[in-house]
Amino acid sequence: MPTYSTISNGNSAGGDRGDMARARRRGGKDARPGGGQASMASSVVNLLNTIVGAGTLAMPSVLSHTGIMLGIFLIIWSGLCAAFGLYLQSKCARYLERGTSSFFALSQITYPNAAVIFDMAIAVKCFGVGVSYMIIIGDLMPGVVMGFIDNAEKSPYLVDRHFWITAFMLLVIPLSFLKRLDSLKYTSIVALISIGYLIVLVIYHFHVDPHAAPENVRVIQWAGAVETLSALPVVVFAYTCHQNMFSIMNEIKDNSQPSIIRVIGSSIGLAGIIYIVVSITGYLTFGNDVVANIVSMYPTGVASTIGKAAIVVLVLFSIPLQVHPCRASLDAVLKWRPNRNSRNAQTNARAGSPMLTASGAPRNDLGGPAAMSDGRFALLTAIILTLAYITALSVNSLDRMLAFVGSTGSTSISFILPGLFYYKISDPDSIHHQSLMKEDDDMDDNGTSDVEDAGTLAQSTHSLHSNASGSSASPATWRWRRKWRWDFDHIEHGLLRKLSLGIAFYGIVVMAVCLIMNIFMQAGH
Repeated sequence: MPTYSTISNGNSAGGDRGDMARARRRGGKDARPGGGQASMASSVVNLLNTIVGAGTLAMPSVLSHTGIMLGIFLIIWSGLCAAFGLYLQSKCARYLERGTSSFFALSQITYPNAAVIFDMAIAVKCFGVGVSYMIIIGDLMPGVVMGFIDNAEKSPYLVDRHFWITAFMLLVIPLSFLKRLDSLKYTSIVALISIGYLIVLVIYHFHVDPHAAPENVRVIQWAGAVETLSALPVVVFAYTCHQNMFSIMNEIKDNSQPSIIRVIGSSIGLAGIIYIVVSITGYLTFGNDVVANIVSMYPTGVASTIGKAAIVVLVLFSIPLQVHPCRASLDAVLKWRPNRNSRNAQTNARAGSPMLTASGAPRNDLGGPAAMSDGRFALLTAIILTLAYITALSVNSLDRMLAFVGSTGSTSISFILPGLFYYKISDPDSIHHQSLMKEDDDMDDNGTSDVEDAGTLAQSTHSLHSNASGSSASPATWRWRRKWRWDFDHIEHGLLRKLSLGIAFYGIVVMAVCLIMNIFMQAGH
């Protein structure tokens, strides 16, 4: 029986393009060569740990303002909006060179004059969240020590928040100097175990403790418009993870569209389930008397003390996840040069290359942007950690400041920037979109030729094996499957652009509402 080893051996330029086309058919339209080695599981773990934080403990208090039905709707709605923002980021990354995706790179080919503002906002937001985590450690550790050690107050340093912030900085420093986000997957697993314990603690008390009286629980009713709007920032910001999405896409091994969507869906879906379970069980336990940190409401004991320790572990391993995007954004801000960026953007546009890098950044021999030098990496990390440490020691509470930073930073990177970037870069008249579509058409043409070759091979084999043709997929069947595959590439381009503009407008409205509520609440206090 003859073999067919001479068919399409891929030893020519056409064979290389055929290989790329087959790779794109297997994994979507973004399966470009290069990239990282992170697995899908580690990407989900890191993204989920970025999403789920100490804010989980505030979810029951949200229902006390909104009622159960409206609160659950807000949790689901906010998750869907956050997932759509992440999806738009994955679509925008197709216009950039594999492994170079960032907000700065996108801003350079869409809104180059505002690039430095975007990255500065991201850096400030991540810095503020990291500082708040350090403050949480300083506030909780004295209580944890007193719960485990009798007469701990006799040793002043054991109940001193400055001591514990300093002590935990020794753990934060080596984790923050890891260059790859994927290197934090094991600490993220530990942090998620801590969240798991908190979930079990809330459910356990829901099972064994008496529930709130029915008249102290709101099912359909709400506490009023002002109370509900004051809870909106908690729900919206609970899903903020977009600052790390590009790093995950740069490092993941399989960056095809279906793979990225599975990462997004798994992370947002699991976070939504956690929020719903904790919010309902915690709220039904205490009713409208619940406070922002539900763990503080449980009786003093080993279980609640371990719960406080779990929060400390959670925020400890979440700090490096904030340092990572803060460092990248700060580096981009320092590299920004208006005149040089403008010239490079024009050069890239004239070249018609859809795979663009951050304009103005140095390039290596392979055409991609040069990596941050070790000295620069160490210096920026040291500056961020030093400033965060000094700020955490100097300020007892950052609630009001973080409310304003979160209102602007979180809504910007979750809704406004992804929407505006995709709407701008996917304009049918833009050279970037036309070049990318041309490449996709070339890949599709190669893909169709491959399918036709496969059909010819199947027909030849049919003369030897009469049942072989029955198991071969026809070109029409392949096109139908491709049209309806679940990576959403079949969504009409114009509709997707309208939706991206809609979520940007939604982000502006949410930002305005949150800022107004913060000002209103400040005036009230």
